[in-house]
Amino acid sequence: MSKILSKRVNKVKPSATITISAKAMDLRAKGIDIISLSAGEPDFDTPKHIKEAAINAINQGQTKYTQVDGTPELKDAIIKKFKRDNNLDYKRENIIVSTGAKQTLYNLFQSVLGPEDEVIIISPYWVSYPDMILLADAKPVFLDTHQEDNFKIHKEDLEKCITQKTKIIILNSPSNPTGITFSKEEYKTIGDVLINYPNILIATDDMYEHIYWGEEPISSFAEACPDLFDRTITINGVSKAYAMTGWRIGYCGAHEDLIKGMKKIQGQSTSNPSSISQVATIAALNGSSEEIKKMVTEYKKRHDYMYDALNQIDGFKTSPGTGAFYLLPEVQQALERKGFSDDVEFSSFLIEEANVAVIPGSAFGAKGYIRISYATSMELLKQSIVRIKNSLK
Repeated sequence: MSKILSKRVNKVKPSATITISAKAMDLRAKGIDIISLSAGEPDFDTPKHIKEAAINAINQGQTKYTQVDGTPELKDAIIKKFKRDNNLDYKRENIIVSTGAKQTLYNLFQSVLGPEDEVIIISPYWVSYPDMILLADAKPVFLDTHQEDNFKIHKEDLEKCITQKTKIIILNSPSNPTGITFSKEEYKTIGDVLINYPNILIATDDMYEHIYWGEEPISSFAEACPDLFDRTITINGVSKAYAMTGWRIGYCGAHEDLIKGMKKIQGQSTSNPSSISQVATIAALNGSSEEIKKMVTEYKKRHDYMYDALNQIDGFKTSPGTGAFYLLPEVQQALERKGFSDDVEFSSFLIEEANVAVIPGSAFGAKGYIRISYATSMELLKQSIVRIKNSLK
């Protein structure tokens, strides 16, 4: 039966995060006590006022199809959010609402990419970027960054990646998987290069924008580089900051021509996002941010604990983050000392022997690393450190 599948789908690998999470669930179903540090999902519940808005929408019968690209009311809430948080000015025709930010990206790639096109991806990267690009028949080009340099981008390295075929560069900040955040000055440095290449689009994945505790105010790329505003696709959603992963709402602001193309793709695939989720998102974007602040305070405590604890494990080396809820420890020394062939084998060892689920760094373009999600309770984080240390004795 495998011969029936298209060449396109055979180019794509299953999501490593979904695979590991499924394995953890399977082991739990067998009665094994697994601590999951693998899922990129908040452990908090969706705030009450958001759930109440959804319940009211159901009771009022708001259960029909909506406009393919989102309701006018939700678009207005998104426009206000972009102005309030990012100082960006959009109109309704510049906005599309999708079933998660992953679909927003997929729509973009399907709209503008084709054979021979190239997309620059900053490595380490979110696992889905390369495969979504391959599904658009384009080529991922990787710009490697390194832990000893705090995963920063250098102008000369970016210049080397750019060719006549470059169509898009993807920027993700705060980063999944490193937790690193680009400063406004770093964005300007990147902008100074891209201003010279008028055919390159900039897709910014700002999903973890509100999960941030850096010293300076967080900045969006389009805000830092206003001369590149028309070429920038500012992508966001409510999954992470509002603990709304299952509600599946993502959105972006972009040039009207790009939105038209993305709307065509969405109209012939999923059509409109859930009507109830759209109402809930209006409540999220227009409502109080107090619940977000509480979550971020807890994430910061967990980050600080895990950063110190991971660095105390023999053979682990971790850089601090300023956002999201991930750390990416380099474990190459631990692999070599214990005789593991790679981070994939090491991750399998941890879930089977330590009963701790992590994601191998190779899935993120970071061989010799593992990704740790600290979106779980402090008690479980402390237990996970004990288990990892014991398994390596």
